[in-house]
Amino acid sequence: MGMRSGYDPGEVDALIERIESTLGRGSHTFEPVTADEVRRATFRAKRGGYHETAVDFALEAFVVALETQTKRPVRLAMAEPTGDMLREEWFETQATRVERVAFRPGRMGTGYNEDEIDAFLDRIVATLRGTTEYPVTAKDVRDVKFSTVMLKSGYLIADVDSFLAGIADVLEQRV
Repeated sequence: MGMRSGYDPGEVDALIERIESTLGRGSHTFEPVTADEVRRATFRAKRGGYHETAVDFALEAFVVALETQTKRPVRLAMAEPTGDMLREEWFETQATRVERVAFRPGRMGTGYNEDEIDAFLDRIVATLRGTTEYPVTAKDVRDVKFSTVMLKSGYLIADVDSFLAGIADVLEQRV
């Protein structure tokens, strides 16, 4: 804090208390908060307030923690080929799903590099369709690391990580 303007400390602290309560830390008397509520949070400017960028980065970390807590291991709908649908048709539906995925933008201009994600998704589509000599494995998907960007458009990290976790399960069926 100092003499410059920043986010109102009282408002920020109140939100963080709710987040910590939701995550099972601190007092449990606060109303639970969702990741989307944290994303939409706005604060008044106040002289001597908290540094905006620092708060925004902390809130993004809280969003990931909230989303991780609420996500149970959920198999994708139709996680395995069924007797009613031929195996290749099932993989084609999964490839189409990958082509159509839309990720939310990262908070405050931070996120995964969009070009890297798009190129990796193209490789996954080719793998699902069996049209590549260099298929992506489930292990590749689980181990991949992407560059992050700041102050330019990027994909929300939690959205990409969650989607790719499901795709890794799909790729295990491709073997």
